Amino acid sequence: MSLIDKVRQTIKQYKLIDKPEGNGAASASRSHKPEKIIVGVSGGPDSLALLYVLKALQKEWNLTLRIAHLNHMLRGRESQGDAEFVVKLAQKLNIPVTMRKINVAGLKQGGSPEETARKARLEFLFAVARKNKAHKIALGHNSDDQAETVLMRIIRGSGLLGLSGILPKRKINNFIIIRPLIEIPRREIENFLKAKKIKPRIDSTNSEEIYFRNRVRHKLLAELKRYNPNIKQVLANTAQNIAADYDYLLENSQKAFAKLRRGRGKVKLSMVKFLKLHPALQNIVLRLAYTELKGDTRRLTYQHIKEVRDLMDSRPCGAIVDLPSSISVIKNPQYLSFERKGACFYPLLAL
Repeated sequence: MSLIDKVRQTIKQYKLIDKPEGNGAASASRSHKPEKIIVGVSGGPDSLALLYVLKALQKEWNLTLRIAHLNHMLRGRESQGDAEFVVKLAQKLNIPVTMRKINVAGLKQGGSPEETARKARLEFLFAVARKNKAHKIALGHNSDDQAETVLMRIIRGSGLLGLSGILPKRKINNFIIIRPLIEIPRREIENFLKAKKIKPRIDSTNSEEIYFRNRVRHKLLAELKRYNPNIKQVLANTAQNIAADYDYLLENSQKAFAKLRRGRGKVKLSMVKFLKLHPALQNIVLRLAYTELKGDTRRLTYQHIKEVRDLMDSRPCGAIVDLPSSISVIKNPQYLSFERKGACFYPLLAL
């Protein structure tokens, strides 16, 4: 099966793109409103393959594509070379492109440089989608990225959400992030480009072991392959299974959260109703309350959840637990009150 056929299968399985209805692609396209998709293109192998695959499927699925490229200004001439490469590529493929340059190193950092760059990139993609009235953004993560992400989160410690890895489809605010290459190994992507004589840009920092992901990719996964040659596929499959379980728990937790929540501006949870929930749902409801104020659960650990549980079980009314990003949880006689106190707010869910 060709790479394009595999991606087509992934798109259908996870309903990443709305398939035109009708007898044949031509008649379907005429009756189906084109679906606008913003394609994040760095110029690297993954995003390049993604763009060429979506271009190949454009008529079949009646797609309107737009390239979006953000120059982080982190690698000097190399970054500028990436931008120029993407502009020429857009002209060659006759696809409109939106470019932007941001000095990520000069931004106020609430976390690691990688996290700051990720947030800047997402905000840029959302802005491009908003301006062009598109609701979907396609990114080029592959199955190797999936394996690396799951392993990184195991090492750092994570709940089901983190272990579900990189989801093929995820709604963030009013946008849907899709990852058509998520089941394609990096090796197949490289072979696809080589067969088409397409030369991608290579990020020189991908080999630098100062980054956690690079150490996992080049050292830890190589060591684990000695114990299981299929370790990458095992980790990717694990993420897929956990994602299905978490999706079920999340759906039920959201229903419970809607029934428990009280008040505006603050998030108040009825403790009587909360304590009747299964512990698995309780933990997710607490995360939903936190997410309601901050926008994501980054920096919120299992230890924080345990402190909130201890607040309910053992501490007197009026006691407070301080969570990351200046969010506090206050115990009242009948409910828990989650409040944010002027912290920097990023309206993004964890990817």
